[in-house]
Amino acid sequence: MNKAYFFLLAIAITSCQMKTSENVESAPQAPIAKKVPFEIETHGDVRTDNYYWMRDMERKDPEIIEHLNAENAYTQSMMKETDALQSELFEELKGRIKEDDQSVPYLYDGYYYYTRFETGKEYPIYCRKQGSLDAEEQILMNVNEMAEGYSYYQVVGQSISTSNQIMAFGEDTLSRRIYTIRFKNLETGEYLEDKIENTAGGCTWANDNKTVFYTRKEEGTLRAYKIFKHVLGTPASEDVEVFHEEDATYSVGVGKSKSKKWIYIHSYASTSDEYNILPADDPNGEWRTFQARQPELEYGLAHFENTFYVLTNHEAQNFRLMKTTEGNTDVSNWEEVIAHREGVLLEDIDVFSTHLVLTEKSEALTHMRIMTWDESEDYYIDFEEDVFTAGTTVNPDFNTSKLRLNYQSLTTPSSVIEFDMNSRERTVLKEQEILGGFDKSDYVAERLWVTARDGAKVPVSIVKHKDTKPSAETPLVLYGYGSYGAIIEPYFSPSRLSLLNRGFIFAIAHIRGGQMMGREWYDSGKMLQKMNTFNDFIDCGQALVDQGYTSTDHLYALGGSAGGLLMGAVINMRPDLWKGVIAAVPFVDVVTTMLDESIPLTTGEFSEWGNPKDEEYYHYIKAYSPYDNVEAKAYPNLLVTTGLHDSQVQYWEPAKWVALLREKKTDDNLLLFHINMEFGHGGASGRFEAYKEIALEYAFFLTLENS
Repeated sequence: MNKAYFFLLAIAITSCQMKTSENVESAPQAPIAKKVPFEIETHGDVRTDNYYWMRDMERKDPEIIEHLNAENAYTQSMMKETDALQSELFEELKGRIKEDDQSVPYLYDGYYYYTRFETGKEYPIYCRKQGSLDAEEQILMNVNEMAEGYSYYQVVGQSISTSNQIMAFGEDTLSRRIYTIRFKNLETGEYLEDKIENTAGGCTWANDNKTVFYTRKEEGTLRAYKIFKHVLGTPASEDVEVFHEEDATYSVGVGKSKSKKWIYIHSYASTSDEYNILPADDPNGEWRTFQARQPELEYGLAHFENTFYVLTNHEAQNFRLMKTTEGNTDVSNWEEVIAHREGVLLEDIDVFSTHLVLTEKSEALTHMRIMTWDESEDYYIDFEEDVFTAGTTVNPDFNTSKLRLNYQSLTTPSSVIEFDMNSRERTVLKEQEILGGFDKSDYVAERLWVTARDGAKVPVSIVKHKDTKPSAETPLVLYGYGSYGAIIEPYFSPSRLSLLNRGFIFAIAHIRGGQMMGREWYDSGKMLQKMNTFNDFIDCGQALVDQGYTSTDHLYALGGSAGGLLMGAVINMRPDLWKGVIAAVPFVDVVTTMLDESIPLTTGEFSEWGNPKDEEYYHYIKAYSPYDNVEAKAYPNLLVTTGLHDSQVQYWEPAKWVALLREKKTDDNLLLFHINMEFGHGGASGRFEAYKEIALEYAFFLTLENS
């Protein structure tokens, strides 16, 4: 876009506030991106990408920045009449949050740790008390003070040395998820001179209180690919590389067992794992492989006393639990503890000295199973609601019968529960307080089962206000994700109340590609079966219309990241089904991205989507890739969002997609593109700042519904 065009656009936008001689407002003009043909030939197939020029890894090209600013100006102009509504929504969303809030403390190594927030402040304050909750508070870090002067600021990976004296943490000031590790002396309050740049954020302490292991990211791709050892007081330039993950389809991380006896390096692809282990008392020792990687072999580790517990899919699609000794850790020595069961996904385990806790998923519901090691007891925790989510939270102590759980549902705010595994008594330690007159009895939830076109039964979780009656006039937002095996639980959202209170129904389609119905549910929604994900979502939307929950004039769709890919695919396949769609940070240029191994995430995604350098996968991916299937036809109203510094879905994917949609679409529906020029994939870092973007999204839906 040249400067003359941008000047004319600015005049057009400004003029929309002025009356013409006929007393009619001029309509703002959407930015029209220039076309520069760029040919990409693969397997003899030539694709012409007229908007490839929008790619800039440095994010400094003035012409591109100019175009993105013009898109923001256009969106702001088109949504100007909703400014008051957005302000109302923002204050409403913010007003439900208890500003002076505090997490439930947990005891670890003699200290009670907790996080608190102060009224009017955007960031958390991390604290601890020694020995007793009545002890004097020690502030570990006040992130509000640390964030001063930054438009974006985030800390991650806080970890305390075994002496309880030094705290390490990762710091990101750009929103690219590239962290600088810093260290703080908790006795003096001073920061150490040690700084380690270009890391994944966290680090793991050896038991000598001076050695840490951390993960470094590869330049360009941002793949976590090397593990280094750092000794406090020495320059980072002298850090020793202890592991290099040379297979570009794998990433790597480092951690420590709950027993504090072992440090582990975890190499992982989406369908394969490998661990290397080292005694935490011997940071200069030799690492050894627990079990060498094998295609399709996944496993995770827990350690207690002299035994490793292995959660694995070895000859078990839905996973099973096995154990082995410290000295003989390869798969041939694993012994079964919990057998594989058809229809029951073994999601997670927690090990205690007298109990084993299993988190299972069956029939789209979470089940918490408690077993004693002596097999005297084996039972499930009973939860009262029919549609809910539950899981273990912070449980650092082996020698306790008290289990910390998190519980929530579509109508019940998030709760921390302490469950006594011996007496089976439960105590609600904290339920998220929702301000603004919230009453959970005002809302009702249900589970709908939709028969997809191939006969699969797809669960849909639905929530609405008790006074909202499903009908052809009722607005309904259908949310979906459906990738990476991610389970989208029926979770509580304070923000969502703003839609429910205005007569919307909200539904979550638990489509294939996730694991809501077990591992087979994931396997049948990836690679060469990915079309099931899109078909499931469309079939769920159609079923909600057919069963009278809403109609095509009032049906909306929402998804982000891989869920944004979902949005792009379904509006190509069934544009007539949706009144409006929001695609947040959408992964829409699938073929071109998956062919480019120089950008973040690509190589690690081959086991999710397939490698288009293989001709079969190329043509399959091309058949659903949203950017490659835009046609000259009518599309629903569309709001697309992204962040300039997104490290996961690069900004140019949605930018190109919007430009192509503007060129091709034949309707007069809204096509808006909002780019956060300061943030990345996760949006704003502050506690309340993110609500401004939610307010924009809700205003988009509400405006369409009231138009």
